[in-house]
Amino acid sequence: MKNLFDLKGKVALVTGASSGLGVQFAKALANQGADVAIAARRVDRLEQVKKEIEAMGVRCIAVFCDVTVSEQITAMVNTVKEEFGRIDILVNNAGVGKGIPAATQSDEEWLSTTRINLDGVYFVAREVGKVMIEQNYGKIINLGSIHSMVAMAGSPISAYCASKGAVLMLTKALANEWAKYNITVNAIGPAYFPSEMTVDAIAAEGFDLAVKAYCPMGRTGRDGELDGAIVYFASDASSYTTGQYLAIDGGWTAI
Repeated sequence: MKNLFDLKGKVALVTGASSGLGVQFAKALANQGADVAIAARRVDRLEQVKKEIEAMGVRCIAVFCDVTVSEQITAMVNTVKEEFGRIDILVNNAGVGKGIPAATQSDEEWLSTTRINLDGVYFVAREVGKVMIEQNYGKIINLGSIHSMVAMAGSPISAYCASKGAVLMLTKALANEWAKYNITVNAIGPAYFPSEMTVDAIAAEGFDLAVKAYCPMGRTGRDGELDGAIVYFASDASSYTTGQYLAIDGGWTAI
C-alpha cells in the first residue's frame, strides 16, 4: 500500500526556520524524506539547523531572507529553484508576536506586525506560487494561530489578531484561485507552544490560569504535536483538502 505521507523526492521551503516552530516543521518534513530549504534573517542559526537536517539523510540549503522585502523573496525563490529544480511545499512560517495596548499602539508598531505576519505571508506565497503554477503542483501551508479565530480576555494583541485573522482569509482566497493549478493552500492554527516568540507570554503572571480557563486540555502544546498536521498538508494525503484551517489547540477554540 502506498504511504500517503511519504515526501521522498519533494522539495520543501520553510520560512522563519532559524528557531522555534520553523525548525520543528523543517525537521518533520525531512523526517518524511523531503529535501528542505530553510530561510530566515539569522543565517548563523540557519547553518546549525542545516547541519541537523542533513544528518537526517536529506539535502538542505540555508537561505537569507527578510519576508518584508520583495527583492529578497525573489532571490530566495530563485536560489531554491536553481538548487533543487522545483518547490513542492511551502511552509509560510515567518512571523512575530507583540502585545501592545491598542490605544497607545503607534502606526509603526501596528505596521511592523502586519507587515511580517500578513504582507510577508502573501509576498512569499505569491513568488512561490509562480513556481507552483508553472509546475502544476504545490502544497502551501500558512501559519495562522488560535488568534485567527479568537482573541484573549484582557490581552493587548490587536495587531497580532488582525494579521492572523487575515491569514485565514488569505488562505481561503489563494486556495480558491489556485486550485485549478493543482495547488492546495491550507493553514494551521496553533495555540501556545514553547518557542522563542512565546517565552515571555508563557512566563507572564496569570498565563497558567488563563490556559486552565480557556484550554480544555489545560496545558500548552508540546514539541512534535504540530508535526502530523504539517506532514498531512504537505503530502498527497491531503490531495482533496484546500482552503482549510486546522486549529491545534487542545480544544481552546472549541469553547
